[in-house]
Order: sequence, then C-alpha cells, then structure tokens
Amino acid sequence: MSERVLVEELQGRADGPVTVSGWVETVRDQKKVQFVILRDETGAVQLVNPATRPTEEPSDQDAAALALTETISGLATGTFLTVRGELKHDERVKLGGVEVKIGSLQIAAAALPETPIAADSGMDKRMDWRFLDLRQRRNNLIFRVQTTLEHAMRSYWVERDYIEIHSPKLMASPSESRAELFQLEYFGDQTAYLAQSPQHFKQMAQAAGFGKVFEIADAFRADPSFTSRHATEFTSIDAEISWIDSHEDVAAMQEELLATAIAAVKDKHGDEIRELFGIEVDVPAVPFPRIPLAQAREIVAARGYEIPRADGDLDPEGERQLSAHVKESFGHDFVFVTDYHAEIRPFYHMRDEATGLTKSYDLLYRGTEITTGAQREHRVEVLEKQAVEKGLELDGLEHYLDFFRYGVPPHGGFGMGLARVLMLLLGESSIREVTFLFRGPTRLAP
Repeated sequence: MSERVLVEELQGRADGPVTVSGWVETVRDQKKVQFVILRDETGAVQLVNPATRPTEEPSDQDAAALALTETISGLATGTFLTVRGELKHDERVKLGGVEVKIGSLQIAAAALPETPIAADSGMDKRMDWRFLDLRQRRNNLIFRVQTTLEHAMRSYWVERDYIEIHSPKLMASPSESRAELFQLEYFGDQTAYLAQSPQHFKQMAQAAGFGKVFEIADAFRADPSFTSRHATEFTSIDAEISWIDSHEDVAAMQEELLATAIAAVKDKHGDEIRELFGIEVDVPAVPFPRIPLAQAREIVAARGYEIPRADGDLDPEGERQLSAHVKESFGHDFVFVTDYHAEIRPFYHMRDEATGLTKSYDLLYRGTEITTGAQREHRVEVLEKQAVEKGLELDGLEHYLDFFRYGVPPHGGFGMGLARVLMLLLGESSIREVTFLFRGPTRLAP
C-alpha cells in the first residue's frame, strides 16, 4: 500500500507533503491557475496548480510544468488518479479549509469525456449506470448509514448472546406454497426453490436448542410488483427467540433493537443526514404504540378512508392513514398492529385459544409495513391441522414438521426488510434509491 491519506484525515494533518487518491469531480481550468476537486470515499478536497501555458519561445518553458498543466486540462470527470503535493491549511478555502498544491499527478484510470448520466437523469437511467450514480456523496452516505444500522443491530444481538446463523437459500420444497417462488433446475431431474425467508431454518435452530438466533441475508420473492417498496431480491433481517410467553416478547425485543440501531445512526451520521437529506433522525421512544387490527380499521374509517380489501387486512393507504393517526395522537413514527385473523396469516402462526386471532403483529414505520412478527405454533399436531386448513400438502412439509416431532420450546420471531427501513429512515421515495443494485421484474443488470 502507498502512503495515501484519506480526505477526511487532511484537516487533522500538519502542512507538508501528502499523497491523495480518488476520482475527479470537477476541473476549473483558468488561465493562470487550475483547480481540481478530487473526491474519495470519505470526502472531497481542492487541488491547485499554477498553470504553465505554451509561449512563443518553448525553449524557455519548464517542460514538466507545461506537461502537468496540459494533463490537468485534459482530465475528464470520473478519472481516477493519485496526486503528490503540499498540503496547506487556508481558511479561505471553502472546501474543508485545506488544499493540496499539486507536485505530481499519476492517472490510474482515465474516464471517457462524456458522462452517460447527469444530476437530472431519471431513476431507470441512473440504475443503468449505478456505479456512477453511487459516486455522489449523498448516495455514499446511504451505505454508510446502512453499515452503521446493521452493525448496531448485530452488536445488540451479540451482546445478548444471540447466535448468528447463515441459512441456505436453495430449498428442496416450497416453504408454504408455490406462489412468489423462484424455481430452478437442480442437477438433472431435481427442482430447487430460492428461499423467500429463513423462517423454517430459524425455527429449526429453536429445535436445536440455540435459544436466540439472528440472520441478515438475501431473500427472494417472485413478485411481479412494480411498487416503490417491493423487490425480487432483498436483504432480510430476521431473529427468532425461545421461551417466550407471547408475541409481545418478540415485539419488545424488536422495538429495543430498532431504537438502539437508530440511535447509533443519529450519533454517527445525524449531522450529515441533516445536511444532505434535510431531515432529522428521530430516535423512537420505547415502547412503541400497539393497536389491534380491528381498532386500526375503525381509526382508518373514521379518517374517511374505506379499505377496499375483502380479507380484513390494511392496504397501503390504510397503513398511511393509521400511521398519520399515531403520529398525531402519540407523536410516534412506529406502530405495532396486532391481533390478525388466522385467515390472513401463515399456518405456523400461533392462535389465541380464546379469540381465535393469531399472536402476531405487523410493524409500520412512517406509513409503511416493515415487519411481520409472531409467536410460532410449536405443537406438531396443531401445526398439521392448521396447515391442512390452509390447503397445504403435509408431504411437502415433512422436513419442517420433523423439527417439532422431537420437542421444541415456545418461540417466536420476526422478519424485516432492510431497504424499507433505510428508505423510511432517510425519507426516500423508493427502495431503489437505498439498494446497492436493485432487482425487480424488469431489472437483472448491472
């Protein structure tokens, strides 16, 4: 490795020799002086070079200085280079109060002169050239926030003795049904399916006696939706815990997890998010509000919106209306919607013996669902009965049902979409903006 110094470190260094590397953001090629804005993964710095122009008597010219001036004049936006020069602190320099006087310049990789996207390019065009789109400081911050968010969640779990698992994404049988599943040939006449979630494997870990587990990994949905919150491949954040009394234990863990992770984002990136996204990071108070589904529907109806769904669940507009009510009434961005009917929940959700409603919840964040959580049914005879009621073939669930034939403690957990959390946290309009490389029904590249 060279003696390269990151841009963010320059302000803390004394004046003197320095080496910086990055890509060209802009060039201001004036008659007597040249300015280059160089950006790396941590920030941008101004480079300066006193221009040496050709004269009528080239023999008197400083050949090296002339060559450097001509090289700078020909730099295209996006060119990657290394500069060795003299660091100088100067409060008159708007960009960080420092600049580097160029001594030598080495081009690592030149860029084509015409950039295929601009600041006003549409989303599809930007997605086509995502590697260029991601060079923006604002987009760079998105993935720094994502890193902090994930690290804070991992730290929360690890500090509480959770085990991290990595479940397979190739499955021998559909998890619940063939709906929304990607199917592929697997060595001859075998068929494999891409996992929609690690649900069954998280539960297997409970049967294995792991107690508390988590996973942050890819999941796949063959969903032909083109909404701002759906993707065919996404990062799912999952956790499962044993020896719970109800889904309330899961909800309590998740709200504490989210409050901890968002606080970490605010502490590390709050100022920069305010600058680049124009929003404040609000750390949610714990506990989050809880509203049963039946009451939620009444609240939405009282606000003048009629939910068109026939299954009794909320639709996206209903979720927005409920969240608006919670914000107005409780000043909170989150709300747990609880007590869902069994008809609109998976067969493995436990049902309350008194009401018949499931011991489950959806978590809404700023008007959008980010999570489904529940206590799972751990009694194999009840699981089989509920699966048959859902029209499922028990033969296709044998591997899953075997987990419960040799004992498993009461347990529950949740699955949460990382991109949705990021989108809502940063006030973005689509998960495409906060996904490194988005995958949808019409996008498989780059």
